[in-house]
Formats: sequence, structure tokens, C-alpha cells
Amino acid sequence: MKLSDNYDVRDLGNLELLARQVVEGFIIGLHKSPFHGFSVEFAEHRLYNPGEDTRNIDWKVYARTDRLFTKRFEEETNLRCQIVIDASSSMYFPEVATTGKDYINKLRFSALSAAALMNLLQRQRDAFGLSVFDEDVHIHTRCKSSTSHYRLLLTYLDQIINNPVRNKATSAARALHQIADSIHKRSMVIIFSDMFEQTEDTEQLFAAMQHLKHNKHEVVLFHVVDKSKEINFEFENRPYLFIDMESGEKVRLQSNQVRDYYIQQMAKFKEELRFKCLQYRIDFVEADINEGFRNILQSFLVKRSKMRA
Repeated sequence: MKLSDNYDVRDLGNLELLARQVVEGFIIGLHKSPFHGFSVEFAEHRLYNPGEDTRNIDWKVYARTDRLFTKRFEEETNLRCQIVIDASSSMYFPEVATTGKDYINKLRFSALSAAALMNLLQRQRDAFGLSVFDEDVHIHTRCKSSTSHYRLLLTYLDQIINNPVRNKATSAARALHQIADSIHKRSMVIIFSDMFEQTEDTEQLFAAMQHLKHNKHEVVLFHVVDKSKEINFEFENRPYLFIDMESGEKVRLQSNQVRDYYIQQMAKFKEELRFKCLQYRIDFVEADINEGFRNILQSFLVKRSKMRA
């Protein structure tokens, strides 16, 4: 599991440091990619040109990359971004026996993605807030851009990472309705969730997402999954004990007995989710926890450019 092209996950104990590494690695990568235009418009750094004033050179970046970058300063910003994280028990998949910090699950991936986005938003002097829900909304902050606010939100993220609780169900529909009612100014709303509801009535979930759009917010849904296990059902053909992390229900079976049916049902659910997002003009982005954070940051920049166009 990679933080970016240059950093591996080893310890999620320092979210602020890791978020900065993710963003700086991403910004440097943008200068070498077809998305160079985004780096010029949104990134805090650009390549130093000989003859320019050296006062704005970022020497910390130079120490890590051996390349000269100068800091850019945006004078104006009007972006407000509410980051919403599903912290129900299913988001702690995959669960491991050890309590060490050298593995990634959906919640950790979402928290670090959120921290990286906050870092990027702060660099641009954009305001950001955080909402965390399972059956209810437990954290909901207003959007601010200060360093103290950023560090407070990192504390909240650290708390949900390090305090996993089983049998916490999801009520994404109710939570998203509450959040939609709580955001009074037009914002970008970024949702990290596996969208696994404890109800078969998915229309309630889609109605909540439509509520956000009705309030004129721009919405991005990062559908957070462990694609190999949760979508492709890549388990060896042997007996397993599968446990529902939200209800605690257990079932023992041979993986091949259900593989085809499971893959079919998951594909149906995902297609319906994608279609509803298209219908409501919500950006749907599959976020595979095994693929790193580049797609998260890049999707954010694309959406941000459209809002400012």
C-alpha cells in the first residue's frame, strides 16, 4: 500500500506528517504528468526559474527532491469543503489480529485521504470542515482554514482510527440528511463511505444524496472498498467464517459456493449506485484502498477546477 509514488505506509501515528508527504509527493508528480495545468493553478509549488527571487524557494522540498521549487500564494479563495467520513464498523475492514499500525483498512485509508485533502485545502487558503457518522452524526465542524482548526480535525481523525468498535451499524441516509441541513453555504461535499447500509431500501440513501444536491452543494462520493475482497471476492477455495462487522452475524461456507452470486450482486449494487450518482450529478469515484491516494487528490483538483471555472 503506497501513500504516493514515493512513500510507503509504515506507521499511521503521525497524520500531519503523512498528509504532508502525500501532498508534496503528489504536487511534484503533477509537474511530470499530463495534469501539469492543475499543478500550476492549484499547487503551492512550481519549478524555480533561474533569475527569479530566491526568497520564495522551498528549501525543505529541495532537501527531499534535490530540485528547486518556489512557493505560490493565491490571493483569493472562495471554496468551502465539507469532508464526510463513514465510521461504521464495516469501514474497519479488513480487520487484522494485530493492533500494529503497518496495515491499511477502509477507515484508515479514508482518514489519511481526508488529512491529505485538508493539507491541500489549507495550502490554498480554502476552508474545510469534518463530519463523521455511523448510525448518527458524531462530529460536525464548520469550515475554517486556520492551522489550529486543521490540527483539531487531525485529532478527530486520529481518534476514529485508533478506536475501532464492532457492531456499529450504518445509517448513511439519515446522517447525510442531517449534514445537508447543517451546511448553510454552498460547498463542495466530499464523502468517504463504502455505502453499505443495513437496509434494503437504497432509495432512502439516494434521496439523502439528492438532498445535498438540492441544497446546491457539489458532491463527490469516494466509494471506499477493498476491491480484491469486497468486489472481486478473491478468496481461496476453502471454508471461511464470514462475520458481519456491523451486526455480528456469522456464516461458515466454502468461498466458491457463493462467489458467482456475490460478484453478481455487488456489480448490480455498484452499477445502481453509479447510475444514481450520474442522475443526480454527483461525482462517483471508486477508491480502492490498495491503489494509493493519487486518484483521490486528482479527482478533487478536477472538481475544484470545475467549480472555479
